[in-house]
Amino acid sequence: MINLENIGVHLPQGYLFKDLNFQINKGDKIGLVGKNGAGKSTLLKLIAKFDKPSEGRIHQPSGTTVGFLTQDIKIDSTQSVFEYLNSSNLLLAKINGRIEEINIELVERTDYESDSYLGMLDELNDLNHEFNINEGFLWEEKITHTLKGLGFSDKELGMSLQTFSGGWKMRAELAKILVNNPDIVLLDEPTNHLDIISISWLENYLKTFEGAVIVISHDRLFLDNVTKRTLEISNGKVLDFAFSYTKYKVARAEELERLAGAAKQQVKDIKHTEELINKFRAKKNKAAFAQSLIKKLEKTERIEVDNDSVTGMKINFPLSIQPGKWVVDMKNMGKTYGDKMLFKDVNLTVGRGEKIALLGANGTGKSTLLKRVMGVIDGEGTVEYGHNANITYFAQDQAEALDITKTVYETVDDIAKGDIRKELRKVLGAFLFRGEDVDKKVAVLSGGERTRLALCQLLLSPSNFLILDEPTNHLDIQSKEVLKEALKNYEGTFIVVSHDREFLEGLTNRIWDIENQTLKIHHFGVKDFLKRKMELLMPESQKKKSLNPKKEKKEKKTSSENKNNYQDKKELKRERNKWNNQINSSEKKIEECEAKIAEMDVVMTTLDYSNSAKAGKALADYEALKNELDNQMKLWEEGTERLEAMDN
Repeated sequence: MINLENIGVHLPQGYLFKDLNFQINKGDKIGLVGKNGAGKSTLLKLIAKFDKPSEGRIHQPSGTTVGFLTQDIKIDSTQSVFEYLNSSNLLLAKINGRIEEINIELVERTDYESDSYLGMLDELNDLNHEFNINEGFLWEEKITHTLKGLGFSDKELGMSLQTFSGGWKMRAELAKILVNNPDIVLLDEPTNHLDIISISWLENYLKTFEGAVIVISHDRLFLDNVTKRTLEISNGKVLDFAFSYTKYKVARAEELERLAGAAKQQVKDIKHTEELINKFRAKKNKAAFAQSLIKKLEKTERIEVDNDSVTGMKINFPLSIQPGKWVVDMKNMGKTYGDKMLFKDVNLTVGRGEKIALLGANGTGKSTLLKRVMGVIDGEGTVEYGHNANITYFAQDQAEALDITKTVYETVDDIAKGDIRKELRKVLGAFLFRGEDVDKKVAVLSGGERTRLALCQLLLSPSNFLILDEPTNHLDIQSKEVLKEALKNYEGTFIVVSHDREFLEGLTNRIWDIENQTLKIHHFGVKDFLKRKMELLMPESQKKKSLNPKKEKKEKKTSSENKNNYQDKKELKRERNKWNNQINSSEKKIEECEAKIAEMDVVMTTLDYSNSAKAGKALADYEALKNELDNQMKLWEEGTERLEAMDN
């Protein structure tokens, strides 16, 4: 579909990349990876024809449509969110506009028998047909479905785009790209401003998208679930792997190991050749031989190995002092801004050793809740800290607190204590500050770089209770792995807000979920939490399809045809009794489970997570009760639906 031939981009400091050759086929799902500054975003701009290459050509069929989501979109429209999308399809707008013109003219004219009048009727018929084959009659429904999938509420669809933040404008732009169904979709960090539910929705959408997709993302799980091919920009070249991200990493590691061996051998060969040249170049009878060796050496292409210096690196958060059994106690806590209530009646005690993920859609009040815990803002209720609680808080605007007169190295050196000071350059490297970067002043760093530096500073600060608000923003996949490993080994307590599912999975033992102005607590993993959330969002019509419609139809038909048959009536009665018994049994067990769960909820609020054996057993018992409740609910639903099917 699109072919890149000998593409090169030359900058004042040299080539960003050169001689790139690869093809993008219809239906390809490609992950584009590489280190910061390798040229990933530049390559997308070339494919989208936003920029032109210094050399080479990009071939694509005439009429190919490209949807490109950049990181720096600017939307100045005063239109509503819905109208911004509704007016984006020029073909449908043109057809619809002409249909309206014809309808108005047909009403006003009276020459029903004239050729021009009949010609207009034919044109109207053709336009309606064209509108239909371009899915014009489904257009508004498609817009609404896409916007809701990306997190917009019914109320927000009619609001002006000017009232939304940059992150929400990015969602609107993404929705506009998707509803117009281009031949190829180019996405530069699409998950940056999406919440955990919207990311899952986008994932499912792209899986069934018929066109090609190229995505840059630091979300490993998103890449694994969406892509089937990986392009890596490394040392100015493109490496092509027929795998999703995780499988590509394994294959790449094996290749790097082989290259490292070949590079080592090449160094030995070059050294030996240079020794021969020095030995024979002064001798007349060997001068020609020496010259041939020199030419051979000049033509030798040096093997470059792009090693990942942070892979396998381990850093631990230092623990300051052991706190008491609980670190924070919230009583009747809430927060309201004007007429908008974010949450209310939060009554929770956070025990020592708890690992909490705070989740919820954007705008539900996650950051506000953390600020209330820290006392940064006022609100309803009280917050009390436990004995020896030593809190370190990482806010989304943490970078603003950095001293801009210091260098990157000085910023972390002032904080670090003990043996970790010997590893400061490695620590900075794990957060993408390498080589001369460590000597840069904070004042010249970008917003993303400052955020990474603030997180690095946090990692070196002794504490026993961490509160982290979106710490994974602006981190690459390797840096997130370093941070996750540090949190897993942290002996203190933490609350973390993140929409990165791979980062959160296996990291926490408790989930706080802000929904409908209430803080709900779950004691299962992010994967199960997300699965249950997606089931709740599933339309009722789709839920009913989970039952086998063919079987229901067959049962209904059979009972109808043979209702006068004694044996069939007997079998029908037996079947009805079976489902009635299942319903009655499930109702009784549901009541028992709910009572036991209510008792366990009380236990969970005072559970000492520092006693891993006791906490583990309690969590296992609690999860077993939850699973049993889910099973009984499914049995009850099955029985109820079967009885309804028999009665219809």
